[in-house]
Amino acid sequence: MSTLRTYLGWKVDYTAPAGEPAFTSPDSVSWQVFKNPVALAIGGICAVLLEFADARIRSGVWDHSVFKTDPIGRSRRTGIAAMVGIYGPQAAARRVIQGVTNMHARVSGSTPAGETYTALEPELLDWVSATASYGFLFAYDRFVSPLSEAEQARFFAEGEMVAGLYGVQQKIRSAEDFTAMMQTLLPRFEPHPINTEFLSIMKSGRAAPGVPKGLQSAVVNAAVEILPPAVRDRLELGAEYDLSPAGRFAVNTLARIAENVPDTTGPPAQACQRLGLPRSFLWKSEAQRARLLEAALQCQPAKKVTA
Repeated sequence: MSTLRTYLGWKVDYTAPAGEPAFTSPDSVSWQVFKNPVALAIGGICAVLLEFADARIRSGVWDHSVFKTDPIGRSRRTGIAAMVGIYGPQAAARRVIQGVTNMHARVSGSTPAGETYTALEPELLDWVSATASYGFLFAYDRFVSPLSEAEQARFFAEGEMVAGLYGVQQKIRSAEDFTAMMQTLLPRFEPHPINTEFLSIMKSGRAAPGVPKGLQSAVVNAAVEILPPAVRDRLELGAEYDLSPAGRFAVNTLARIAENVPDTTGPPAQACQRLGLPRSFLWKSEAQRARLLEAALQCQPAKKVTA
């Protein structure tokens, strides 16, 4: 199976060059969170809802991307950009991030209400970064495994380097920082047909072909569940988006399976290989991971295996 992923025409190989560190280390909270595809799916949808709450971001995405016509391709490209920032060799991550920034530099316009925007406005960059951190972290915390305050703080800190490369100025370091940023923007948030159209696309399975429609619907409702209540109220996402007991059972079961059954073909496993670790490293116990990481450091003294 090929180890290459393509983004904006560039080939990203998570297995090479051997020993080149990522921006986060194999023993990080981020490597544990991002290995779980169920948490990523839930967190990604939650992050988009938080972004779309602001008319400037909603218009920018809807008017300047192919999400409406190609949700699969758009979702995959967004996923690659997220994964390369966590697991990719630093040189490849820098290249991809610069490509994303160059693309966003061409995005500008106005909302239906006539408010102008550019994708690189600091306030918008800060909020997009904050929503991603919030969505992925709390999807994992709610549906995979609870994270302590110390682990949450580590997760936020681990994302600061990549956030800075994207041009983020106000980097959140805690859930309280996220809430403070949200409260500043909350008066701008509004319900909109695009929000519900986005959710309909995600529930239809167009963005995840092959996934049973009922399961995709449960994942969407799980994403709505972890929205801050104030945001859910502003977006008017009511009881029709409540997660049913059957849906919760399905999501929790799949999340636990993904957490415990190694996927040795994806970027997390390939990144482990690049750093001299078993592809199944991230699915082992904390004690086993510590021993393997120490052994890798001893076997490769001239190479850094942590960021």
